[in-house]
Amino acid sequence: MGTERDPLTIVHTEASLGWGGQEIRILTESAGMLQRGHAVTLLCPPEARIYQEAKARGVPVTAMPIGRKNLMGLRAMYRWLKERPVDVINTHSSTDSWLVALASIWLAKAPPVVRTRHISAAVPKNLPTRWLYCQATRHIVTTGENLRRQLIRENRFPPEHITSVPTGIDTGLFRPGDKKEARMRLGLDPAIPVIGIVATLRSWKGHSYLIEAFARLADKDTKLLIIGDGPQRRAINDQISALGLNGRVVTPGNQQEVLPWLQAMDVFVLPSYANEGVPQALMQAMACGLPVVTTPVGGITEAVENGTTGILVEPRRADVLQAAIQRLLEDVQLRDRLGKAAERFARENFSAEAMLDSMEILFRTIRDRHG
Repeated sequence: MGTERDPLTIVHTEASLGWGGQEIRILTESAGMLQRGHAVTLLCPPEARIYQEAKARGVPVTAMPIGRKNLMGLRAMYRWLKERPVDVINTHSSTDSWLVALASIWLAKAPPVVRTRHISAAVPKNLPTRWLYCQATRHIVTTGENLRRQLIRENRFPPEHITSVPTGIDTGLFRPGDKKEARMRLGLDPAIPVIGIVATLRSWKGHSYLIEAFARLADKDTKLLIIGDGPQRRAINDQISALGLNGRVVTPGNQQEVLPWLQAMDVFVLPSYANEGVPQALMQAMACGLPVVTTPVGGITEAVENGTTGILVEPRRADVLQAAIQRLLEDVQLRDRLGKAAERFARENFSAEAMLDSMEILFRTIRDRHG
């Protein structure tokens, strides 16, 4: 891509204190751009998990009080940007986007802003928000085409102002593995069926419906793996106990390495009912050759075609979710066919290199137009 001759100075901002696909994409993209010879810095609150994760992954990071929309954060953002030349600044959440936009008003040479939208939650339809997205921001990136169309349809943002760049995954890392070996490593019985989910424990990820569906399965030896942590942990644990599933559900929390957990599964389930882009965990599971059961929410249908690369079910319906899981557990040939098609599709459409190529071209174009 010629980055050695034309390196970019890129700044990412993230106000969120949470941890999930959005934060992982920021770090994956940042690390990839660093490897390509660009200068990258992340600005985030010191108490955010992404701050420590960035350090651990070798991504330059600066602590900044931008967790809330207040004068302290605005001043800190203004001073930091005033003192440093930046080619492009990529914002990711509402709070940091507003702080960057307002700070830029007072800068003599404000960098162009790219706003990445990671989820399908509705964007407010008011004049201040329209100014933020269409005037203060040079370009909008969505993590899926459905999210792009949503902004055009519902918010009437100009189509030429928005580009879809799906989140890429490491297809060299995420690949099918030895199921028996993975289960032995994790202390799981190689002989029993295993279904699982990898997702932040948020209500809209649909864990409660998965647990209810799991309780209804005919084979009571089946294991359920719930990988991740988040605000719904207590509610999920309470539901597991109430349904008498403590011996059958494994909840190890966040895992630095999710690969062995995915390779240990027979079926991957993601019953989200809101806010999704194209979920990274879903693509990782597909790249591992897993048959998936999920919902037609957000950008998920860009990865899963019902009956071809997975099974789509109606959101918030434990009964239909249970039926789809049961069908896969009972039909080895269907699992194999869907898993192979999912793996092929993920490798052809969601590589990290494709994501980096697209973002690199976009950043350079925005910089050149701004200059």
